[in-house]
Amino acid sequence: MPRASSLQTIFEIISVGYELLDGRVVNTNASWLAGQISSLGGRVSRITVVGDEVAEISSAIREAMRRGADWIITSGGLGPTYDDVTLQGVARAIGRKLVLNRRALEMIRRRYEELAREGVVESPELTPPRMKMAMLPRGAKPLENNVGTAPGVLLRAGGCWIICLPGVPSELQDIFLNRVKPILEKKIRRIAIADRWIYVRGVPESNLAPRLDELRTMAPGLYIKSHPEKREGTSFIRVYMRMIGRKREACEKVLDRVEKELIKAIGELGGEALKPEGGNS
Repeated sequence: MPRASSLQTIFEIISVGYELLDGRVVNTNASWLAGQISSLGGRVSRITVVGDEVAEISSAIREAMRRGADWIITSGGLGPTYDDVTLQGVARAIGRKLVLNRRALEMIRRRYEELAREGVVESPELTPPRMKMAMLPRGAKPLENNVGTAPGVLLRAGGCWIICLPGVPSELQDIFLNRVKPILEKKIRRIAIADRWIYVRGVPESNLAPRLDELRTMAPGLYIKSHPEKREGTSFIRVYMRMIGRKREACEKVLDRVEKELIKAIGELGGEALKPEGGNS
């Protein structure tokens, strides 16, 4: 069976903004994106946070490409202000110029006309800061933003796809769900994932750790993680097991063997294995 890394489509998330680095804003966008990607069967291998600097953004993009990411998703830095420089960083990283994208400009024009009719802005005029949001790396495709004004961006560079999303959570989620997710559903490599977990009582985590290390070698694509918890004054270890492969049935069979061996090891260590209420989650 191939290793999980060769089976799954690999993503890296790059979050842009000094407000994330100095603690003023919690990086909820990265967490949300990671959850969406995982639910589609992709694997997020790294989440990077950089400031609003062209050089930092460019470096992060190049490093992700060198590591072999299939997809890079950036969040933040697509707006009209001077420090919205994500697309400049992307363009530098892939060696392309920023050019006025007519489709993006039309999206922005329509959006400001709507906002003017609603009284949100005084004028729909395409000022230089507004036109800045239509300057995309050559060859990029704009992704319509139904909530805000800055389009998302999709482009391919070498063997990597790059998606740039706004930093405002409602805008990021709108573009991802309506424009990006349908694309990923077609392109992400299909895999099977099976998981389950059990509670361990009466065994210190340090004693259990060597046994978990042994179990991890039972199959490529197998992941085991222990999580100490306390409920009603009683200490437990929550052991999570996940198997990734090509077929669900084969994954479940591996977990059956692993679970059997784990329960046996817990007994040998003088502990007790407890299944979660309602079965495995």
